[in-house]
Amino acid sequence: MEVRRQGSHIIMQKKLSEGTLTVPVPNHAELRAGTLQSIIRQSGLPRSDFES
Repeated sequence: MEVRRQGSHIIMQKKLSEGTLTVPVPNHAELRAGTLQSIIRQSGLPRSDFES
């Protein structure tokens, strides 16, 4: 769920039983591969959720 926008980033949060997961996502048309990998790792979601 989007919580706020700060500059060129969207701050996403998900409430979990053990706390809150916060992931900043750059609001750009294209992301560098390393940036995307970091977002996927922080989100805890499978990579396939990000592939089209």
